[in-house]
Parts: sequence; structure tokens; C-alpha cells
Amino acid sequence: MPAPRQPSRGSAAPRGAAAAGRGLGARLGQWNSAVTSYYVLTGATAILVVLGLVMVLSSSSVESLAADKSPYAEFAKQARFALLGLPALWVASRMPVRFYQAIAWPAVAVAAGLQLMTFLFGIDGNGNKNWLAVGPIVLQPSEAAKVALALWLGVVLARKQSLLQDWKHSLIPVLPVAGGLIGLVLLGDDLGTALVLILLVAGAMFIAGVPMRVFAVAAVAAGACVALLAQGSANRMARIASWLSDSCDIDAECYQTLHGTWGLATGGWWGLGLGASREKWSYLPEAHNDFIFAIIGEELGLVGTLLVLVLFALLALAMLRVIRRHPDPFVQITTAAIAFWVIGQAMINIGVVIGLAPVIGVPLPLVSAGGSALIMTMIALGIVISFARAEPGAAQALAARPGVLRRSLAVVGRPLTRTPRP
Repeated sequence: MPAPRQPSRGSAAPRGAAAAGRGLGARLGQWNSAVTSYYVLTGATAILVVLGLVMVLSSSSVESLAADKSPYAEFAKQARFALLGLPALWVASRMPVRFYQAIAWPAVAVAAGLQLMTFLFGIDGNGNKNWLAVGPIVLQPSEAAKVALALWLGVVLARKQSLLQDWKHSLIPVLPVAGGLIGLVLLGDDLGTALVLILLVAGAMFIAGVPMRVFAVAAVAAGACVALLAQGSANRMARIASWLSDSCDIDAECYQTLHGTWGLATGGWWGLGLGASREKWSYLPEAHNDFIFAIIGEELGLVGTLLVLVLFALLALAMLRVIRRHPDPFVQITTAAIAFWVIGQAMINIGVVIGLAPVIGVPLPLVSAGGSALIMTMIALGIVISFARAEPGAAQALAARPGVLRRSLAVVGRPLTRTPRP
């Protein structure tokens, strides 16, 4: 009788490797799912909005009390804007691609008209005349211009994609329309928003396939314009000089940056605890707005700041995934414009807080206080979520998954089975 075969010593390794490979494949399969972009965009946006509400409450309560207001005044205002932005995001995420193509030209025309109205009926805000007061509501038209310009660039550049190797088609009509809209923002003395709009245009043109030589010329022209605008403002030159200088007046130009750095340094690894910031006690200007990242670092520590960075990285990866997977050039270009806007603005804000850039006055998207910025950013991300729902296979996958309510009712209504007694 032959002896039973013994398993070879090396057989366990291939089985282990195969199991590990299947586990890695399963994890990659989840990332490669048709609905990954949709869920990552929705989840990261929701967490950032909630985190922003919590940090606005924490960072603004002391200043509100000092102004004889309720400690919840800024939080209540921001919460109302978030509640307005939530249905706007939901509606934007359900609109088809052809709807955004149809409204692109009217949207950019309305945005330009609103921006022009700031010169007639505008009010000053932090040195910028880019605000409109409609009764008790104060709007910032330049935020709406970001959404409109992203859609318009998607329509125009997608239609002319085969002609973009010719520099004339690369610049016309992008240069006069986008340049005119950015010029209107600059006339309101809002250099920070203008820089974000320039990033938005650059992202759209890069994904559209505009030749790099056009980018080089445009970069030189944009740099020259920014330098001229900076030199034309004593305030801007003072900020740039204080940023470049090894020593500057800590009670003047360097005051805000220095206190922001102190807040980040004080937080350490785990932070002082939610609500325990010291800088928000009237030491750090704009603690609930442009410098809210410093309060996050002070109260939540390095872990909190890394969480913010991870969430924006997830937004960037999800939008890059939409660009790579969606076949429509309009979707690709518009998504790129929104990605360069949101992620670029976040990097500018964080760079200012940690001292890598001069103080510009750009809020942290979805987190800083500000109604127009929050609502328009939520609408823009709702547009990208709509595009993610239109990825190949995404609509079918979402339709095949039962909703939470239906799953719950199915579980509740399922008859109980009893194990028969022996």
C-alpha cells in the first residue's frame, strides 16, 4: 500500500501568498469600485463641513462674548449657511451633465453682472469691495464667479480641444472672458480670490491639453501682473516684506502670523483640548476665518491638522479619479478647475498659517466661517459628485444598492425563524 503523500514544505507559502494577494485584490477592488469617487467625495465633504462648524463655534465664542453677543452667534450663522448649502449640494449632485453644459454661458454672464454691481452697490469687507448687501443678506459675487467660470471653461475648452495646439485657439475666448472676470475681482482689491481664480483657469487649461509654451507665457504674464498689483499697495508690500524679513515688528506686520505659529506650536501632538485655545482670547485676528487652521492645531494638535490634510487629499484623489475615469472632456476639464480651486485655496490658506506664504486673506474651504464661500464650495463639490454619479457603471451600481431605509425595513419585516427542538 503506497504511503500517503506528504504536503511539500513550500506549499504553505504559495497558499499564504495567494490569500494575501486575494486580500490586496479585494482592497484594491473596493478602491476601483465604480462608486468610490461618489462615496469619498460625499464623506470627505461632510466631515469637513461638520469639523468647520465645530471649530467655528470654538474659535468665535470668546470674540462674540466680547462684542456683547451670544457665544453661539457665529456658529448659528455658519450653521444656517450649512443648512442652506446642504440642499443646494444635494440638488447639484442630482443634475445631469447636460444641464451644466446648458447653463455655463448664462452663469458666467450673471457672475460678471453681479461682480459689476459691487462697484455700484458694494460694501467694504476687510479692505475689499467685493461684497453686495441685499437687505440683511451679504453676498460675495466672486465666490459665484468661481463656479460659473469652472463650468464655462469646461464647455469652451472641451468644444475646442482638437484646436488647442494653436495658441490663438488656446487663448481666445478664454483670455478675454476669464481675464475680464479676474480683472473685475482685482478692481475690488481682492488679490487672494484673484489668485484662486488664476489657479482655477490654469487647472482647466492643463487638463484640456493647452501646450506648455502657452502656459509659460501665461505664467510670466500672470506673475508680472501680480507683482505690479503688489507694488501698487503699501499694505501688500508690507506683508510681503515682513514675510521675507528675518526680523519684523511683532506688534504690527508679523503679529497675526506669529500668533498663528504660537497656536500651532502650543498644540503639540494631541492639542490642548477642544475649546481650550488660548490664542482665540483676542490674541489671534480672524481666528474663526482665515486662521482657523491655527486653532485646529492648538486645540486638536498635530492629529487634528493631519486629519484636515488627509481629508483634502481624499478630495483631491477622488476628483483626480473622476478626471481619469469619466469619458466626457467637459466633465474632466470642469472637475480639474474645481479641484485646482478647492485644493489650491486650501494649500494657500495652510501655507499662510504655517508661514510658507505672506498673509493673503484666503479662507480654508468648507472649514472657515463665511456664508458665500461655504455655499458655493458645497455647490461646486455637488457638481463633481454629480459627475462621479455619471462615471461608467456608477449609476447602475448606485441603483442596485438598496437604500438604508429599505434595508432597515427588510430586516424589521423579516420573519423570525425558530430552531426546532431536538
